[in-house]
Amino acid sequence: MNNNARDRILDRLRAADTHTGPFHFKDVCMPAATYDRIEKVNRLKSLMEAVHTEVHVTGKDDWVGTLKGILRQRNLKSLLYAPQSDIAPAIEKGWESETDELPGLTVYDGPIEVYKDELFQVDAAITTTVGAIAETGAVILWPTATEPRLMSLVPPIHIAVVAEENIYSNFCEVIQEENWPDKMPTNALLISGPSKTADIELTLAFGVHGPKELIVLILTDSK
Repeated sequence: MNNNARDRILDRLRAADTHTGPFHFKDVCMPAATYDRIEKVNRLKSLMEAVHTEVHVTGKDDWVGTLKGILRQRNLKSLLYAPQSDIAPAIEKGWESETDELPGLTVYDGPIEVYKDELFQVDAAITTTVGAIAETGAVILWPTATEPRLMSLVPPIHIAVVAEENIYSNFCEVIQEENWPDKMPTNALLISGPSKTADIELTLAFGVHGPKELIVLILTDSK
């Protein structure tokens, strides 16, 4: 491109009206379905189960009991959790009152250099979520220093806890309600099921490059 052509292009750009008013994310959202409270829970559960996710709908007051039952069925030896997370107090209290046939608790509260070897030895990890999307059937993780991405990636079983009120109808609603334009996450993850891959013949295999199992606990005001 010669200088004259470049100058003409730059002149047209400078002359263009760039004052189009404030940007509103909702103005660019595509039309999407919306669901009521019960529909959100049922749709999320149905879609995630369709891709081999194990989903349990449980009460907010007794979800740790549900968690214990899941762990006992699998006869696991260790459960990784973040002691600074919102779910940590309930887990610790539950393990204080009863530990028979339960995996030992392993805390993640330091740099990866310290926990790297131990991380690859744990049987399962439990994390919080930002929420979930009913339209597509996925939970939303927003890894932090408290709950890093490796907690949901390395252990063979990942348990994700979702509050019913944080299940959104669609992705656009998530961005609006969570105010992502003003606090854009550096690593937001949408997870619908355990890891999977397909070979050249399109044969789908689960649990290949990450957790072999994804278990989702949906916490509701009533079962």
